[in-house]
Amino acid sequence: MRAKVAGTLAVVSVLSGCGTTTAAQPTPTGAGVLTLENATPPAPGGEVGEASTEFDDAADLKMWTKLSDTEKDIDRLAKYDVNKTAKGAMYLEPNVSAWFDGFRGPFVYQDLAGDIVMHARVKVEGRSGGQPKRKFSLGGLMARQPGSYAKPNWVSVTTGTAEKSGQVEAKYTQDGSSKPKEIAVKSGWVDLVLARVGRVFVALYKEDKGTWKVAQRWPSSLPDVLQWGVTAYTDWDSYSTLKKDATKGNAKQVKGTPDLKLTVDFVRFLRPELPDYADPLNPASVSDEVLVKAMTPAGA
Repeated sequence: MRAKVAGTLAVVSVLSGCGTTTAAQPTPTGAGVLTLENATPPAPGGEVGEASTEFDDAADLKMWTKLSDTEKDIDRLAKYDVNKTAKGAMYLEPNVSAWFDGFRGPFVYQDLAGDIVMHARVKVEGRSGGQPKRKFSLGGLMARQPGSYAKPNWVSVTTGTAEKSGQVEAKYTQDGSSKPKEIAVKSGWVDLVLARVGRVFVALYKEDKGTWKVAQRWPSSLPDVLQWGVTAYTDWDSYSTLKKDATKGNAKQVKGTPDLKLTVDFVRFLRPELPDYADPLNPASVSDEVLVKAMTPAGA
């Protein structure tokens, strides 16, 4: 299933990098505007639904692949299990690591194709509890182009400590250049959605007992098949002088003060669908309210 995202009345010109867009603005009542009534939540089940994992059984770990295994990198996970450290959950505890520009961190994933909504409920803490104290200690969701070590291409939505504690970070990395956006959130459980529909990626988040909000929308030229999964990384400051040398930083396990543990309650995959005339890059065509309905599971 592929949803078309640009009709003749909502034309988008996508520039390079994280992207700037120009669009023919739909009229408030004319064709090109997707209304809340006409928007539908993503569909569960089907082929991608079989990749969903509730983490109630340690055997669920077999559904997920470590990037460090498939692309022969350093394993930067100090601890990684399912339904063991945290009952009914996936648990990751990274060593010093980073996903920024050309730097690489831990990532566990499944290979999936097409338009996808990935929805997870996550909790990020420091190793001694509370918010992580080390800068850029974050955990959450990522979709990555396979084999893109030389020119990294991926999108992510994570939560934890960025420049400040209590943040959601939405980040697009194209050809090794990362452009993050940070948003303040409360500590505790956070629902995250990372989704692709056509050539558009979106990131959404919801604080515990809160409402869904749009973090970011990006144009994208990533291939049809991507690695969709979970990431966790910590303690950017310990890279010290290596912050300007990703090659050397990736070549060894940097020592420092890792301070993150990530608990993932579930990861669910769904299929989004938008009508031909709807342009999710253009808020005048698909408002935040409508995008939330179209990209988050019904009742979530």
